[in-house]
Amino acid sequence: MLKVGVTGGIGTGKSTVCRIFSILGIPVYDSDRQAKILMVKDKSLIGKIKKHFGNESYLEDDELNTSYLAATVFDNNEKLKQLNSLVHPAVKKDFEFWASNQDAPYSIKEAALLVETGSYKELDALIVVTAFEKLKIERVLKRDKNRNIDQVKSIINNQLSDDEKKKYADFVINNDENHPILSQVLQIHNELLQKA
Repeated sequence: MLKVGVTGGIGTGKSTVCRIFSILGIPVYDSDRQAKILMVKDKSLIGKIKKHFGNESYLEDDELNTSYLAATVFDNNEKLKQLNSLVHPAVKKDFEFWASNQDAPYSIKEAALLVETGSYKELDALIVVTAFEKLKIERVLKRDKNRNIDQVKSIINNQLSDDEKKKYADFVINNDENHPILSQVLQIHNELLQKA
């Protein structure tokens, strides 16, 4: 079975693209969602996070103290890299186990940092979803009521640009609302079925 990555910056519409693949019967692994689950279920990962970020990383009921962790890593690239270096190996292991249990011509791993972490190299193909910055900002502000425009711009500035990510892409989906994404996804789907 082929393993295909879907990536793109915040607000590009990765989740929308993945929903279409899912409707087409392709299993989709949501790395962000699974990372959040692993951060409260994986005892080894919990221990590492507490060791590096303190016991205050978790609330009394073993729930992740997201506001504390977000504040710790938000403007500190080193701390963010450190957190990612703990979470990404756990996600990689979880994805491998998940993928081995799928029964489809190909499966999808959705993750924002596939290029940045180099984990795209472990996949058979990479789809990069792109959009204009103004549109990305509008989408994120509409979706995440707790974020402001400066926070969204900061996140965008800390991510690789769409142009940089496209250099690693086997397929590019332009999600700028001028190009229908359904036809783009269907074309890629058909190519991946042939390849599989």
